Amino acid sequence: MPNVKVVVNLTNAPSYDVRIGEGISSSLGERIRSLVPQASRAVIISDSNVAPLYVQPIRASLKEAALRPLDIVVPAGEPSKSIECLGEIWRALASKQVDRDCVVVALGGGVVGDLAGFAAATYLRGVSFVQVPTTLLAMVDSSVGGKTGIDLPEGKNLAGSFLQPRYVCADLDTLSTLDGREWTCGLGEIAKSAVIDSDEFFFWLVEHATDIAQRKSDIVQEAIMRCVVFKANVVADDEFERSGRRACLNYGHTLGHAIETLAGLGTYSHGACVAEGMRFAARLGAALAGASLDFVHEQDKLLDTLGLVPLDFSAAVDDIIDVMKNDKKSRAGKINFILPRDVGSWTLQTVEEDVLREHLDAWARSKG
Repeated sequence: MPNVKVVVNLTNAPSYDVRIGEGISSSLGERIRSLVPQASRAVIISDSNVAPLYVQPIRASLKEAALRPLDIVVPAGEPSKSIECLGEIWRALASKQVDRDCVVVALGGGVVGDLAGFAAATYLRGVSFVQVPTTLLAMVDSSVGGKTGIDLPEGKNLAGSFLQPRYVCADLDTLSTLDGREWTCGLGEIAKSAVIDSDEFFFWLVEHATDIAQRKSDIVQEAIMRCVVFKANVVADDEFERSGRRACLNYGHTLGHAIETLAGLGTYSHGACVAEGMRFAARLGAALAGASLDFVHEQDKLLDTLGLVPLDFSAAVDDIIDVMKNDKKSRAGKINFILPRDVGSWTLQTVEEDVLREHLDAWARSKG
């Protein structure tokens, strides 16, 4: 299966390659050396699940390129996206006298990428950063686009910065160690991308949903490539989330993030929460933005085929609304949703609280 390259073209930062293929991390050191020739050290930030599997081969590749590796391992899981863990990384870098010519390598999933990226963006006011995503979620979404950050007790991703990676190395071999929950995390983001992008992507995914759920490697590679191309185009249009174009990447996330926060981060997979948010947003779209019921049912069918079944979750509507008011799309206490009109067509719309409450009540009743 040949390797694939997608170029992320940017106006305010250097463009960079996203490479997708089997075994490509073996040449990581050589690639970093060509991109950051002055670097002498590479800081590998990983987690307690990924480090035992992949740190040693990454270290070997870095050493071959005359890059001295330093390992920092954080506990696996969403709780590591915290002020406390970020501070520990800063102090580890400072105690080892890591200088501005280093390269931070994020080796792991979305949590590691967000955390390591924020550390790279803020240590010494910014150092070079490379993403080596090891989960489906990170490959299709979080490793591309430059968003970094941590969670606060009040909600997800409330503190962060933009730092574009110099390179993204999506080695498909790392997907072989993912459990079902981690696989589901990525499926939600693939579905989101297909719905927002185009008819062509959506109906391709409908055709191949079973193959992806069964992890057929060539189809998975194409799904990742399609997601990266979609996101690269969005990011090129709205690198810093100012024009509103990039907001579409948050389809399904307004309710999804509220569920994650209220259920306790890590209770449900991110992909499952996004899928639940997509189901809700599609119904809001039918009520408020002109989406057809056929669209709602087609999306439901796709999510079901991918194994993203409705969640058995309930919470007080007041609590859900309070969390939504902290959503990054909200302004002046007004809650904004990405609402679909159809496949490939969407709008960013303020939903008045009384209308939202009515729909959340109906959603809660559907949970029994």
